Amino acid sequence: MNLFRKKSIQDLIQEAGQKDVVLKKDLGAFDLSMLGIGAIIGTGIFVLTGVAAAEHAGPALILSFILSGFACAFAALCYAEFASTVPVSGSAYTYSYATFGELIAWILGWDLILEYGFASSAVASGWSGYLQGLLAGFGIHFPKAITSAYDPANGTYIDVPAILIIVIITLLLTQGVKKSARFNTIMVIIKLAIVLLFIGVGAWYVKPSNWTPFMPFGFSGVTAGAATVFFAYIGFDAVSTAAEEVKNPQKNMPIGIIVSLLVCTVLYIAVSAILTGIVPYQELGVKNPVAFALNYIHQDWVAGFISLGAIAGITTVLLVLLYGQSRLFYAISRDGLLPKVFSKVDKNKQTPMTNSWIICLLVSIFAGLVPLNKLAELTNIGTLFAFMTVSVGILYLRKNKQAPKTGFRVPFVPYIPILAFVFCGYLIVQLPKTTWISFGVWLVIGLFVYFGYGRKHSTLNKTVDPLKKVS
Repeated sequence: MNLFRKKSIQDLIQEAGQKDVVLKKDLGAFDLSMLGIGAIIGTGIFVLTGVAAAEHAGPALILSFILSGFACAFAALCYAEFASTVPVSGSAYTYSYATFGELIAWILGWDLILEYGFASSAVASGWSGYLQGLLAGFGIHFPKAITSAYDPANGTYIDVPAILIIVIITLLLTQGVKKSARFNTIMVIIKLAIVLLFIGVGAWYVKPSNWTPFMPFGFSGVTAGAATVFFAYIGFDAVSTAAEEVKNPQKNMPIGIIVSLLVCTVLYIAVSAILTGIVPYQELGVKNPVAFALNYIHQDWVAGFISLGAIAGITTVLLVLLYGQSRLFYAISRDGLLPKVFSKVDKNKQTPMTNSWIICLLVSIFAGLVPLNKLAELTNIGTLFAFMTVSVGILYLRKNKQAPKTGFRVPFVPYIPILAFVFCGYLIVQLPKTTWISFGVWLVIGLFVYFGYGRKHSTLNKTVDPLKKVS
């Protein structure tokens, strides 16, 4: 049985429309841009900026964001072409099925399950922390036992607020993609207003002397900071998981991916410049650096709004991650590599209802019981691995002339895909050894699942003679 059997682009598109109940096409370019911004601006800008400045880059955090932004921009162009060419759910998993074959596609799918699943759990934990901090300002406190993950030494056993927000977001997602998109848009507008408020107020308190020395940890600190803040860009690839629910995907998918990334990159650079201009970088190693900076300049009333904006921001990140996870499971299940329960679509809502609630259960377990730092460790490596594979996939598409002439096309091929691969490869080798070991263990588990279940149940077994090689 050929482990690298492929599905042509035409077959992937045709199969997407053959089910009795298909996903509803309800999204336009604006909806996709809001989904992208909703996924990108959140934990990264409200949490990681301070730690990256204090421990890695100092005021040169601006360069860290630019470096990560370039890596994402090159990768985003590659995603945009694939999303335009293969308007099917599944993101990098589906693209790999058309280019590299089933085994590589499964590895990418298993990798993305790790990325979306652990990232969702980590974001839910972060949301819980911000909510508790906001309520504490009003004198409202949860019993300590239900405020954080399992840690009997500190008196905590389960993070109930994290589980609660996962259930609420899942309930919203099962009501249909258009309602979810409307809610996301409202929350995105709120958090963009909050970010712009910080920029507008903070710009008047910048002291250029705080930018000296500009690069206290050297260029190695800039690259380490870039690898850290890369988490802030995770999410734009989730836009590509919406492909089957988009009107005119050849036009709207590239717009949504590129616009969302451009908007967020500009805001990240502005926020990092103002943040390190207001507060000496040595003092930014806190969990809420943006609110801390405003307290530092005695603008406490704005700091309160920042906490509210952070909650709104993290909520939209969680929504898009859970949405992307459900569509990923849907695509893999439709190909037979996971049980069919994940690809059942509700006739009334036209969403994968059962799939969403199973994911809710799994993510809730991790978010409720596993500490935040453990959840976040593997997210970056999974994303960078996917970006690198998609970049190489564009080279394969062009060499084999599989892609149609219509739709978005990456400019300056092969240079842009090669730059995407090199930038992401440089960032991935900056990650610690323990992350690589954990990632390797996860992939080995995935291979056991594929050879134990997926290979046998693959839909390609029903369409080809297993004794013959297929391409």
